[in-house]
Formats: sequence, C-alpha cells, structure tokens
Amino acid sequence: MGAFINIGNAAFQSARNSEYVDKSGLIAQVNSTLFTNQRFSCVSRCRRFGKSMAAQMLCAYYDKSCDSRTLFADLEIASNPSFEQHLNKYPVIYLDLTSFVSLKDDLGDEIVKKIDSRILDDISKAYADVEVEKEDGLMDYLLRVSEAKDQRFIFIIDEWDAICREYHPETDVMDRYVSWLRRMFKSQDALRVFAGVYMTGILPIKKYKTQSALNNFQEYSMVEPMNMAPYFGFTKNEVETLAVKYKADFDELVKWYDGYQIGDVKSIFNPNSVMSALKNRRCRSFWSTTGAYDTVAQYIQMNYEGLKDNVVEMLARGHCKVNPTKFQNDMSIIRSKDDVLTVLIHLGYLSYDWKKSECYIPNHEVADEMVNAVDVSNWNHLMKAINASEQLLQATLEGDEDSVARGIDAAHDNNTSILSYNDENSLACVLCIAYYYAGNDYIIHREYASGKGFADLVFIPRKNVDKPALVVELKYDKNTDAAISQIKRRHYPDKIASYTDNLLLVAINYDKESKTHECRIEKYERDRD
Repeated sequence: MGAFINIGNAAFQSARNSEYVDKSGLIAQVNSTLFTNQRFSCVSRCRRFGKSMAAQMLCAYYDKSCDSRTLFADLEIASNPSFEQHLNKYPVIYLDLTSFVSLKDDLGDEIVKKIDSRILDDISKAYADVEVEKEDGLMDYLLRVSEAKDQRFIFIIDEWDAICREYHPETDVMDRYVSWLRRMFKSQDALRVFAGVYMTGILPIKKYKTQSALNNFQEYSMVEPMNMAPYFGFTKNEVETLAVKYKADFDELVKWYDGYQIGDVKSIFNPNSVMSALKNRRCRSFWSTTGAYDTVAQYIQMNYEGLKDNVVEMLARGHCKVNPTKFQNDMSIIRSKDDVLTVLIHLGYLSYDWKKSECYIPNHEVADEMVNAVDVSNWNHLMKAINASEQLLQATLEGDEDSVARGIDAAHDNNTSILSYNDENSLACVLCIAYYYAGNDYIIHREYASGKGFADLVFIPRKNVDKPALVVELKYDKNTDAAISQIKRRHYPDKIASYTDNLLLVAINYDKESKTHECRIEKYERDRD
C-alpha cells in the first residue's frame, strides 16, 4: 500500500461503518466505460454532494491490493453483471489534489512538478523491478510499467480543479497543470496505460475559446449530468427511508434540503445537510457555519445588467432564464450575468432546469444563504422588506387590513430601484418578497393567470403549523371587491379544500396613479347549500 498507488479500502470501510446511502450504482456506470473511448470521465458537482465519498468507493472497488467483496455484498452493484468482472482487478492511482494545494505556500510554482514526481516515486516503489530512467516523467514510467506487466491502471483524481480555483488562470502554474493533464490523459499513450480515469471536482473542465482542454473526457455536471444524475445527491425515497429510521420530520427535511433538479431527476437533496440534520436532530442551514454567503455576495455584487432583478425574482420563488453554455468553467473569468448564474449553479446555490433553461433557489437552506449574501452586499431596501415580512404576515393573520396595505406599500416603494414599478410580474415579485418570512410556516405556491392582469399566491401551512391557509390575490387598477369575487368565482379554495375550515382570502389592489395598495381580508365561508 502506498501514498498514491493501491491505497486500499479503509476510507470506504469507514463510510460503511457510518450511515451509508447506497450509491454503488455509480460503479456500474463507470464499469460500462472501461476500455472504451469513453473511459475518461469528469464528474463535477457542488460541495457537500458526496464527491470524495464516490471517489473512495471507486478506489475500494477497483483496488487489486485489497479484498472489498464484503463491503459491496449488500449494495446495488453486487447484483450487476459487471460486479465480478472488475472487482479488485486493477492497480489504482488515487490523487486528492487538495493535499497539494494545502501546501501551496511551500510548493509555489513547482506544485505541478511535485505532483508528478511524488506520484512517480510512490509507484516506482511498487514496481521496483521496472527501472526509472533519468528523464522519466510519470506518464513515461506508467507506459513502461503497463507494457512490462501487461497491466492497465485506474486513475482517480479527487478535486481535480483545486489548482484552477487556487491559482490565477494567467499564471504559469495553470499552463503547466493543463499541459500535465494533456500529457497524462489526451495522448494515445493514455489508451495503452489506463483502463479508466475518473476525475471529480466542482467545475467542469476549463474551456479555452470554444474547446475543452481535455475534449476526450465525457463530462457530467450540475448542468449536464446525463445518466449520472441519480448519484449526485440523495433522492426523495432515500431521504424518506432515513427519516423513518431516525424518526425525523420528513416534511422539514424537504423544506430545508430538497429542491435540486439534476437532469431529469427533480427531487434531489443536499446529502451532507441531510446527514447533519439527522445527527443534530434539527434542521438548519449547515452552510451558514462556513461563511459560504461571502462567496455568493462576491458574485451577486457584480454590476451586470439585470442580475439584481434576477436575484430578487428568485428570492421571490421565481425562475430566471440562464444560458450556461458560454461559461468557460473558470470562476475567475466572469464576463456576464449568465456566467454569474452558471457559477452559482455549479456551486449549488442555484438549481437548473435544463428543459426550460431556467435557474432558481432550490430550498430554504440556500435561500437563507442568499439572504445573508444580500445583507452583506448592502441591498438595504430589499433587506428592509425581508426584515418586515414577519410583521406583515402577523398583520395578515390578525386581519389588520390597513397595516397589510402599508406594509406592501413600503415593500414596493423600497424596491422600485430594482423592479419595474408598474409591471404585473414585478408586483407579484414584490408581494412574494413582502411575505418572505411566511416561507418558514407555509409552502407558498406562486401562480400567474395569463392575460388577466393579476397574480396570486396560495399559502399552505406546513405540517404541525397551526395557522390558516391563505389565498392572496393581487388586482391591478381595480378594487379589492373584484379580487375577492375573483377568488370565489375561480374556486381557488377548491385547491386547498382540506383547509376550508381555516382559510383567509386576502385581496390586494394596486392603484397605478396613486401608487398605493388597499387590502381586504375575509374569512372563507363555505357554501353549505
């Protein structure tokens, strides 16, 4: 067992000794690529989504220096036809690049040279009968070992993009790193040396102009996960099983950590946050302890036209168009609003609906981080509306119509610098911001009616919340009577029939000339006839 070659299965054994959610189906996907032209895989996903766990699992499965059969015997992969074919059959090279980046101050510009030489030294000890020649680099030596032993390697790189994130893209280090990657994986020699290569990190492979630096790699990302999507996070069924086992409130886990769409899989949870919530026996933002919102603030403060509007729209539970194709997969090269939104998708602060080319805030945990980022970005008017939203909800529940009208006036006035004042979608957006706090106690459905000049919100109480459901209707240059009548006429309460014994109808009319709102709140009376 070495530092880089054949490190064994201890890391995955530790995972199996802990609470483990079976993601071994990933192995079958990788097995299907071995010895093919698709043998080079780069699987990028955001922090806290199990990148290292997957890499350690693959090491344990392929590493010929250990026997991992019992670790996988009860997992999904054990029933796959490829299980026996590749189990513990290969010498595995494992490289965690963060271990080198942590020595950045010591290694400096020589970091790439040190990576190559240290892996070479370690492998040469494992193959002492194959001599290292004077001018050998790592790939030169691997090629001769492979030919001498008639053996193909598996190469697994964890946090492949750590150097890209830590070193400026214009430095010699980046050029040397890209050259090293190309020498290792893009030449014809790579087909003779490697049975498979698996890289994981936060970012897809960097683009140079319109081409990837390693265009022979098959990429799977938060934007384009393809058949890897189920392995990017916890699925709804997996979290339901955990909730039963730990006697946890599944609805709370949904509220806090669900909402990611990965490819066609529409209900993906943040794995690390779910496990942290189960361990701590309560849901909260487990990103906030890392100061992660500073990263978001760095990007949302960039002065790209329409970016602030998009952030407000998403805080108001809306979706925004995004084109992720022009992003160069380099967090230091941000040239447009689309680049900012795409970075936030890769970092996990936004989710991406590829069918609609839209992004959105996935859940309560991430929304909290966005609000923290807005706060440190000094978006004072928006924060005033968010901070006042608790009082607005209370006034609504108490039937205080004047206070509700004044609260929405203030939210609207405070955000006219960001939103178009007399635009119906903007009015609905302001209304969602004004009721932002309600998301703690309610599942909020934001709806639009085409061509009718209104937008409505439906508030469904969360489990164990003893508050009335709300139907909030916004009218534009009409009156609150018309809004109440419209709610009843369109049978909105039918959508929430189980709450009709505890339901408030809230009508809000906006007067374009006076730029003020009026409010009417009525307890729903079911027609008994």
